[in-house]
Amino acid sequence: MIEGCRPGAYREITCMVIVDRRMSLLGISEIRVLNINGLPIFASRYYQPSPKPLNIARKFPFMLLSMTGYGRSTKMFGSKTITVELRSLNSKFTDIRMKIPSNFREKEHFLRKFLTEEVERGKIDLSIEVKSLSGDDGFGLNAPLFKKYYQALVGLADEVGGDKDGIIAAILRVPNVIVSEEGDVDEDGWGNIQETIKEALDNFNKFRKAEGMAMEKDLRLRVSNIHDSLKEVDPFETGRVTRLRNRLKKNLEEFMGKENVDENRFEQEVLFYLEKIDITEEKVRLAQHCSFFIEQIDADKTSKGRKLSFISQEMGREINTLGAKAYSVEIQRIVVRMKDDLEKIKEQVANSV
Repeated sequence: MIEGCRPGAYREITCMVIVDRRMSLLGISEIRVLNINGLPIFASRYYQPSPKPLNIARKFPFMLLSMTGYGRSTKMFGSKTITVELRSLNSKFTDIRMKIPSNFREKEHFLRKFLTEEVERGKIDLSIEVKSLSGDDGFGLNAPLFKKYYQALVGLADEVGGDKDGIIAAILRVPNVIVSEEGDVDEDGWGNIQETIKEALDNFNKFRKAEGMAMEKDLRLRVSNIHDSLKEVDPFETGRVTRLRNRLKKNLEEFMGKENVDENRFEQEVLFYLEKIDITEEKVRLAQHCSFFIEQIDADKTSKGRKLSFISQEMGREINTLGAKAYSVEIQRIVVRMKDDLEKIKEQVANSV
């Protein structure tokens, strides 16, 4: 026997039972029993308890990595000093820029592949500098290029009556006028450079892990805040429905007169209206998104930023819909607090690998 339906009612009249499709999926069940004319016999709602507490403690040793990083290493071999600097900024894609000696150009493809595999994502800058301690760095003057610049600038100075004293110094600062005379990189030299690059990369990763750990701690806190805010919505739901029902009835009685209001029809319309502003679906989905967000932070991989960004977008959609359906000042305040935490989440996620 259906609770709320008097014994024998199924024999006296034809009943139609409508069970809300979200009964098992979304945690709220609304059962309305209508007679054959569409008038309600009873309506009851069953709410599941608040979302389970969110466990934000780290379960695995894997952590977030920041896209912002810096690493530097200096190494000596023979009479030369190698200095490698590696830095990165946040970017949607992998963008590598290198400042290396001209005789390292044949190794550029290897370096790009190495950085793409190790750094994975971000705007990456690699700088390699090789200096001789004995001051015997080879250099040369690009005489044909120097002459072209000199003739052009002297001719221009004669036309305008300008000073010619600083022309030579200015030309020497022009790129490619002074060129280094460097030979091919030998295997020993390249081996030392590789070691220096790897050491700089280790320092770079330490920097990213330190920043990533701080980011992860803040993200877990923000997601937990949003999840906990869902529990604060529950006490205001009952009052929200009661106020809405009373307001509708008052407006209808003022417009049509109390004696002209069909109570059965009014109750039926109220049920359909309340169905449209029900926020249970949004609450359940938002709780699921929060749990999924934490699961992805704990995932056993380093590249998590893109997926976390997608999840935060879905969280934003549910929070916006929750606010649009709220019809309650108290719930709107909770929604504003959720949005504030979500914006901070998006800022942190945008800087994660």
